Amino acid sequence: MTLKKLYSIFFLAVSVFICSCTVNEKDPETEALNADTLVVEKNEFGIEDADSLNEFKSEVQKNETISDILNAHNVSYRRIHEIAGEIKDSFDVRKIRPGKKYTIYSETDSVEHVKYFVYQQNPVEYVILNIADSITVKNGEKEVVIREKTVSGIIDYSLYQTLSEQNVTPVLAGSLSEVYAWQIDFFRIQKGDSFTAVYEEKYIDDVFVGIGKILGAKFTHFKNDYFAYGFDDGNGFTYFDEEGNSLRKEFLKTPLKFSRISSRFSYSRLHPILKTRRPHLGIDFAAPSGTPVRAVGDGVIAEAKYKGQAGRLVKIRHNGTYQSAYLHLSRYGKGIKTGTKVRQGQIIGYVGSSGLSTGPHLDFRFWKNGQLVNYLTQKFPPTKPLEKEYFTEFNSAKSVIYGKLGLNNQIAVIEKNNQENKKS
Repeated sequence: MTLKKLYSIFFLAVSVFICSCTVNEKDPETEALNADTLVVEKNEFGIEDADSLNEFKSEVQKNETISDILNAHNVSYRRIHEIAGEIKDSFDVRKIRPGKKYTIYSETDSVEHVKYFVYQQNPVEYVILNIADSITVKNGEKEVVIREKTVSGIIDYSLYQTLSEQNVTPVLAGSLSEVYAWQIDFFRIQKGDSFTAVYEEKYIDDVFVGIGKILGAKFTHFKNDYFAYGFDDGNGFTYFDEEGNSLRKEFLKTPLKFSRISSRFSYSRLHPILKTRRPHLGIDFAAPSGTPVRAVGDGVIAEAKYKGQAGRLVKIRHNGTYQSAYLHLSRYGKGIKTGTKVRQGQIIGYVGSSGLSTGPHLDFRFWKNGQLVNYLTQKFPPTKPLEKEYFTEFNSAKSVIYGKLGLNNQIAVIEKNNQENKKS
């Protein structure tokens, strides 16, 4: 054997030894990395073994039942009946609705075996039915991410349009009308009115799903500024003005959220049907048939019946001083009958044209000390103001909102005016 061949055999042996040592040696960092890859990540519904299963996503179709859905995935009607009976106290399978999303997770051997059925009740809440062996129900919620936004605008035609032009959900218009329900008549918003609002947007998986709380707002209406500061005073999140007075008053500004006044309070109005002049001691709100009508204040239903020219009527006794009535309704709200207690903002009926009426509208009437009065000219005091113990915390929160509304330069002016008003 030549010397050259001996060298070749030696180097080959050394290489094999080194490789074998490298393969068998356990590197701590590599081991840790491998261990991490063994962690099972949960899917969007928190199902740990979802990655090993087949996934099918869809929406409930019109007239489709859970039996139709599961049977199409090889679940027998007998098994479906067993599942429905087992979970009836936790989840009523008859209440699944068209348009709602669902997801099926199944195993596949020679045939499909459904393991989980996930029904999404809304973008946040869902129900997981584990139907593989033992039948279980689990309720869950997706993580909602809150993002704070600020929007400002000058109204040219309507608040709804102004928000839409800025790609802001028009739902915010309804939320602002709720905040200012006791201060601003949103039927009378005019060109040139302006607003700034700090509010929350909700996202799930980076998809916008709705708005949260309005944290603060300034609305300028007929050249008057109306401030709203969201604050939890121990009785829940509510709204106060810059002096700590509750924005909530004894009565709402109007019984309808959005509409227009077609006829005002008058002692001599030409009746549109009878063509004679007679008092119209109420306010007509023009609105489409079926528009919800709200109780303007807490009280007890004094009357809920069909009453001649007034048609379907609801009359509420609020206290010893005030009463209100809602005429020409198409139907009554749920549970509305004489003697029923109602809360401010509760739906007591729906706009219609029952009785003597030219078309769908609400004839709204209001009594003070037994006399019919013009509701739009009444001045109602706010409810209980902020307790003194909360003022320090409230003022701190108010200052933050000032900044977010871009109103820091107005703080000194407003505080000065407040002090002067208190001295006078």
